[in-house]
Amino acid sequence: MMCAAQAGQRGRRVLLIDHYPRPGEKIRISGGGRCNFTNIHSKPENFLSQNPHFCRSALARYTPRDFIALVERYRIRYHEKTLGQLFCDGSSQQIIDMLKNESQLGRVEWRLACQVQQVFRKGGTFNVATSLGAYRAKALVIATGGLSIPKIGASPLGYRLAEQFGLRVVPPRPGLVPLSLGPETLAHLGSLPGIALDTEISCNAGRFRENLLFTHRGLSGPAVLQISSYWREGDAIKIDLLPGQDVEAWLLSRRLSSMRLDNLLAEILPQRFAQRWCQMAGCAKPLNQLPHKALREVAHRLRGWNIKPSGTFGYKKAEITLGGVDTRELSSQTMEAKAVPGLYFVGEVVDVTGHLGGFNFQWAWASGHAAGQAI
Repeated sequence: MMCAAQAGQRGRRVLLIDHYPRPGEKIRISGGGRCNFTNIHSKPENFLSQNPHFCRSALARYTPRDFIALVERYRIRYHEKTLGQLFCDGSSQQIIDMLKNESQLGRVEWRLACQVQQVFRKGGTFNVATSLGAYRAKALVIATGGLSIPKIGASPLGYRLAEQFGLRVVPPRPGLVPLSLGPETLAHLGSLPGIALDTEISCNAGRFRENLLFTHRGLSGPAVLQISSYWREGDAIKIDLLPGQDVEAWLLSRRLSSMRLDNLLAEILPQRFAQRWCQMAGCAKPLNQLPHKALREVAHRLRGWNIKPSGTFGYKKAEITLGGVDTRELSSQTMEAKAVPGLYFVGEVVDVTGHLGGFNFQWAWASGHAAGQAI
């Protein structure tokens, strides 16, 4: 919709084809129905890609401030929740209606509930056969999203079209997704669903300070969703259960106490978790029975608890899809395929994936704007 509106308002004749009966469905369900439409701290470092510099141009030319100005022009009230995340005060439908109106200003035509059956290029013209008829155009923009949330019709169409035209695709995988735990680990932690902890989680190049949430099947919460984009099968994640605290000094100051370690930890951690953690660590004993070396080891493990997830919850629970059309195939200025003039890819279908908190919408707006201004 962003790309269509920009192109239409520049005088281009635009047809927007969507296989879903309602436009902007992923916008509608986002942010608990209030749409986390951008993040004021958005910068290239908040995005993952095999080519991390690719997103810089589009993000610099269409910033969060630009989208906020559009929102304010439509008098949509909004608020900052945490860490720069902006949400509508009302409904996410306001963002959809705003983009629909911007499209109408550009005289964009719509074909909803329209299935794409075939795409081919002949003599510099793209031919698109659909369930509602055949269409021809000099330029074609692929804004099909990824594989996340299949219940709203996610499909691999964008990747297949890229490959059809000879473009490389970085293998997709679920991103911003809960992590599952194996039976052995769940035997210890499976009784903790609903317990949340303020943690710092790290894995590979990722490190995030946010909440972790235990579930019946594994780990969720903002910190886990964030780190899932950096996690690979077989990796362990490192969890700092008491970030920013001098745990060793605190434990040694209580070393003469007859209080059990799990009861002491329950002063700053949820009691059920403290008990389970100490059982797993084999240190559910009075502090005065734990030598200095053992207390230092406990402190070390509290600041660096390693857990090896067994997998993810898959695309059904993923908020975004990692991977996509290889950015080396595209112009960072226009999103046009270098080898196929007139063919553009924008948004989630491209190998650019943002952190949790409005960054992926900002990439959608910025990449759509870049293509819409160039097409």
